[in-house]
Amino acid sequence: MSFPTLSNDTFLRACRRQATDYTPLWLMRQAGRYLPEYKATRAKAGSFMGLATNVDYATEVTLQPLERFPLDAAILFSDILTVPDAMGLGLSFAEGEGPRFAKNVRDEAAVAELAVPDMDKLRYVFDAVTSIRHALNGRVPLIGFSGSPWTLACYMVEGKGSDDYRQVKSLMYARPDLMHRILEVNADSVATYLNAQIDAGAQAVMIFDSWGGVLADGMFQTFSLAYTKRVLAQLKRTGVDGTDVPRIVFTKGGGIWLDDMKALDCEVLGLDWTANLGKARAIVGGEAGRPGKALQGNIDPNVLFAPPEQITAQVKSVLDSFGTPHTDRTTNGPTHIFNLGHGISQFTPPEHVSALVEAVHGHSRAMRKGA
Repeated sequence: MSFPTLSNDTFLRACRRQATDYTPLWLMRQAGRYLPEYKATRAKAGSFMGLATNVDYATEVTLQPLERFPLDAAILFSDILTVPDAMGLGLSFAEGEGPRFAKNVRDEAAVAELAVPDMDKLRYVFDAVTSIRHALNGRVPLIGFSGSPWTLACYMVEGKGSDDYRQVKSLMYARPDLMHRILEVNADSVATYLNAQIDAGAQAVMIFDSWGGVLADGMFQTFSLAYTKRVLAQLKRTGVDGTDVPRIVFTKGGGIWLDDMKALDCEVLGLDWTANLGKARAIVGGEAGRPGKALQGNIDPNVLFAPPEQITAQVKSVLDSFGTPHTDRTTNGPTHIFNLGHGISQFTPPEHVSALVEAVHGHSRAMRKGA
């Protein structure tokens, strides 16, 4: 399988802690509900899963934000819950309600039925990855992704999103043996799934531990971090292009556990808006010539509802909090990938995203000239 040569590798260079001309930028959920063209394509598809399972539609919406904004990476249009859906739990999306499973996993019988799904059931995802790579034509790299074992377990046990995580935490505390079994299956499923995305053409992969931050200290390390490690240990290190595939781990609410996460076998750690990038850099960023992690994040998505001049001010604040960029091309050093601290809101004005991208690229170039 061969793909067009990459013309903008700024994002991948930053993942590898190599010096870049500016701070690269992409947005979580960048292909989505805030864009009128996305809404039009979804209307044609008839439903969210109709969109995600149709290779042409998934390719179209993945590229839509890149037609509007000079972003530095594309991310596969899919959902984190495709894996449990392939396990037979019956995923559906009710308008305005979010995802829901027909079956939940709360007792021994349900846990005993779990197994790593047949990846042929997820062929539509891998076909979309390959299609998107060709459609990008080397413009920017493509990121593949999955939910973390713990985050998937939250939905599988609750049967849908939750405000209090009562069911999943009850199972975790009352029957840790069952929870560990769910997480083992999930970790091996996620690793297999991400490896198949890599084989299909993904140039970086990201694990979304969206609900890791709801766990108590100690529980996070035991029931989330341990299984993220299990995934990372199984991931392929080389993509179809013969180049390395950077791995990104994002735990919403995970900034308090950076000391625990700095030893993860990944290249990039994502942070939400509650973390200070400068402090995070001091903990995990390493120094020039020494091992460390690249950082990704972490502006509050709600900043995008402010006027453009305020967006620019907040962008500068985030870039300045990371500090002086790494500019020595002869060695590796601390690097930053700009992103939101969580997914973009569906109510975001697209012109405010333009202001964000312009501010990130402009201010980060100016910082390097002054470095």
